[in-house]
Parts: sequence; C-alpha cells; structure tokens
Amino acid sequence: QVQLVEWGGGLVQPGGSLRLSCEASGTIFSTLVMGWYRQVPGNQRELVALVNPGGGTNYADSVKGRFTISRDTAKNTAYLQMNSLKAEDSAVYYCNARSVRTLQESWGQGTQVTVSS
Repeated sequence: QVQLVEWGGGLVQPGGSLRLSCEASGTIFSTLVMGWYRQVPGNQRELVALVNPGGGTNYADSVKGRFTISRDTAKNTAYLQMNSLKAEDSAVYYCNARSVRTLQESWGQGTQVTVSS
C-alpha cells in the first residue's frame, strides 16, 4: 500500500507562486505515475498534471505554461510548481500515485490552495 504525504498549500495573492510536494512511501517510487488533481466544492476532481516514471508530463490546458510537475527519485517526492496563480486555481489539491505494475491508485490527504488578494 502506497502512502502519500503532501504539503505546501496556503494563501497566496494573484500572480504569486506556491510549490506543492508529495512524498511517497511503501513501494518503489520509479514504478509510480505521479499526479496532481484539484477539487472545489460542488465540482468533480480534475486532473492538473501528471509525470510518468520516465519524466514525461501531461498538463490540463488551464495550467499549461504556469505549472510545472516534476519528480525526484532520490527523495521519493513529486512536486508541483505553480506560478502566475489565479483566483480560479483555488482548490484542494490532491496528490495521486498509480502503479504501472498493478494500476492501483493512492491519494494524499489534500492541501488547500487559496489565491486571493
């Protein structure tokens, strides 16, 4: 069972930056596709960005050019660098890990990001 611990959310002004981190344990990190999703009350959880074990990435159109997902195998950690934040980026952000071997998914506890002046 993969355990995920995430941190880095908070309150930031429009145009500001935040970096989210997600540390995985309980399995071999290099076998995981790591992703970030977000959810606002009343809406479905939506994909923000993915990074596969080889480093390939995929982004939602709404964050392309502003967010960067990355992974550090030595630290078993995935990151989401968020720049030029907008009010509409406010949400609870969840880390996700999916095993390429078993396809089993795990979720982090979520971290709140609020973009407001």
